[in-house]
Order: sequence, then structure tokens, then C-alpha cells
Amino acid sequence: MPFLAPLNFPAFESSYQSLKAIEVSAAAIPRAKGGARLQMKLVYNRLAPLFLFLLQWMDCSCTCLLPRYLNLFHILVCKVDIDFDKEHIGVGKDGKNVYFRDIWPSTEEIAEVVQTSVLPDMFKSTYEAITTGNPMWNQLSIPESKLYSWDPNSTYIHEPPYFKNMTMGPPGPSGVKDAYCILNFGDSITIDHISPAGSIHKDSHAAKFLLERGVECKDFNSYGSRQSNDEVMARGTFANIRIVNKLLNGEVGPKTIHIPTGEKLYVFDAATRYKAAGQDTIVLAGAEYGSGSSRDWAAKGPMLLGVKAVIAKSFERIHRSNLVVMGIIPLCFKAGEDADSLGLTGHKRYTIDLASKIREIKPGQDATVKTDTGKSFTCTARFDTELSFSLL
Repeated sequence: MPFLAPLNFPAFESSYQSLKAIEVSAAAIPRAKGGARLQMKLVYNRLAPLFLFLLQWMDCSCTCLLPRYLNLFHILVCKVDIDFDKEHIGVGKDGKNVYFRDIWPSTEEIAEVVQTSVLPDMFKSTYEAITTGNPMWNQLSIPESKLYSWDPNSTYIHEPPYFKNMTMGPPGPSGVKDAYCILNFGDSITIDHISPAGSIHKDSHAAKFLLERGVECKDFNSYGSRQSNDEVMARGTFANIRIVNKLLNGEVGPKTIHIPTGEKLYVFDAATRYKAAGQDTIVLAGAEYGSGSSRDWAAKGPMLLGVKAVIAKSFERIHRSNLVVMGIIPLCFKAGEDADSLGLTGHKRYTIDLASKIREIKPGQDATVKTDTGKSFTCTARFDTELSFSLL
């Protein structure tokens, strides 16, 4: 970095040793206790900007909200809470403070570098051989079939059940009869609560599934890497360790009550029992159900678990649409009502009346929900557009 040569940046020296310190700190934090753990966290946080920059520079997967050049300058000053307009980032040989604006190149300088460095031959040499592959790629054995050959032993790619027994035309809308409540939530259940995300915990159902198929813990990888295997993802749905289910009276964790037996089970186990008995399930929720950055698996997962409807105070817009796509009915309580005010504990069975003909359903129309104790209440069916009906 020639343009940094005149500057004095002690914090930027020995970057390799800093990276090793980060690696050691990150590995040690989970094992440390008390004050040692706090001290390690402080060291780790101090080096975090360098860590983020080096990961991005090496094109590793990293969640970071800053562009690379800003990461670099945060590294130079060893902190992220800096106002680059007012605070200097180094000291020049003349002893004067150097600011971001003093070393950042102008638009003209950047354009000149692009013109002299980004040349057509770079792209031609890359793309002219793009269809020929490379020796390793070309040596892969390719099945003769024109259809993809599913490997039943693969833990990464599995034939999904979405298209099994599919007809040429949509089956049309159908109500829900005598469904059990598999989960009863409060407000702000996010996409992260619902869909599988992050690393696969060693004690989770997904981990058990992988271990039974010979996958070692070190090779579990993440849910994101295994999202093409529905069997892994279904086991990770509603498996968030911070989820709070009212059926468990405030207990935190990915479990629920199997209503017919009263047993406390993992959500996946309870869903499996309901499906085996041919019993539909619903989810009760509060406001902002499905909030956050929407993921398709937040709708696919519940569908695979047998959820037929979600009754909530409100929905995140895209997640509501995804539920419709997966055949899950989104219903909203009327204003001023929710599961608590209606006395819905989740221990009853629910029937949702829905017209059997698409032409009889209108956007935002009312739907009646009845419990097996005779209680009845009205919800708004959140089929918000005519297009929604074509997906039923």
C-alpha cells in the first residue's frame, strides 16, 4: 500500500500476529470463565475490525456492513466509533495529523487507474474458456439421464416432497378441520425464530439426523449449506433455542406440548406425531409474525411440519406472501383482539371455514374460526390480492 507509506500506524504493524491473536481469542472465549472470558472478549473486540477486513480481503464469507476501504481505515485507527470528517487517522512525517480526505483518491485518479488496469484482455482470457471447464471439472462422471439423478444417501441435496402427487391444476382452497395448535407465540416472532439458520447445534434434531448418516460433528456445516436437503431443514424449523412458546408457560427452547397426550416434545417430534395421525396443525401468534429479512424456508419449513394456518395479529408482508405460496392460510385477528383476549390457550382444536371455490373468496374477506368447545371468532383472511388465489 504505497500511499500509506508516509504515515505512522503502529496499530497496523504485525497484522499476521494480530490475525493469529484473533484466532486464539475466538477459540478460547467459549472455554473461558468470569473475568478471563471478559478480558478475552475485550481483546477480540479490539481486533475485530482487522479480522473483518482480512476475511473480506481473502473473499471469505463474512457478515459486515462496511465496504472494504472503510474496514481498512477502521483497522488503521483500531476502532469503529470514529468520525472521519473530524478525527485524524494517522500522523505524517512532518508531524501533522492526516485525515481520511488527505489520502483518499479523487474520482479522476480512480478513473485513471481503472483505465490503465482494467483491460479488455482480462475479460476475454477469462470468458473465452468458460465453457471448457478445467481438468477436475471435466473428470467428473456425468449420468446419461436428462433428469437429475437424486442420491438418496446425500445429506446436502435431497429430492423435496413439494411436487409429489401434484396435479396439472391447483387443488383449490380448502379449510382446516379440527386442527391442533402446535405453537402459541407472543409478539415479534422473527424469521430467525422460524427458519433454520446458522450452525447446526450438536444436540439438535438436525445433528442427530446427520450423525445417523455417518456425518461427524466437525462436518455438520451450517443450515445454509444444507438448505437443499429438506430433511435437515425441516428438523431445523422452529428449533431456535431462544423461542418462547406459551404452551410451555414461558419456558424457552424449541419444544412444545403434544396436545392429545400432554407430552413435552421437540417441535419436530410433535409435528411428526400429528402428521402420522393425519391431524392438521396451526400456529397462534401475536404482532409482526415473520418480521426480519424474509427467507423461503420460514414458509417451507412449517409446511413440511404440517402447519395449515397461522393466526396472528399482523404479518411481515413478504413472509405472509410466502405462506400463501406454500399453501398455509394467513389469518389476522380483528383489531383489538388476540389469542389472549379471546381466551385461546392453544389447547383446543380449531376449524377454519373457507369457501371451496376460488371465485367465492375475495381479498381481505372474513373467515370464521371455531374451537371444539363451541367458541367462535372472526378473522381476516390475508389473501391480499387476486393473484394469491391462483396459488391455492
